[in-house]
Amino acid sequence: MSTLSVRLPDSVHRKLKEMARKEGVSMNQLISLAVAEKLSSLLTVEYLEDRAKKASPEAFKRLLEKVPDVEPEDYDTL
Repeated sequence: MSTLSVRLPDSVHRKLKEMARKEGVSMNQLISLAVAEKLSSLLTVEYLEDRAKKASPEAFKRLLEKVPDVEPEDYDTL
């Protein structure tokens, strides 16, 4: 595990302390979770952008041509 010193504005530090207390976790745990969630989000965007670059518009059009041209069922009747 690594140690990292971070400077936070006082207002962010106060909210962090408050939220950690409400969640019943340490500030370190809350920060670790927040960073992990943000990284996950950024990595997902990166993954989807990479997939989009490899996409074939022609293959997508061929796939769409296989979709039947019918009205969707009304969910209220299901």
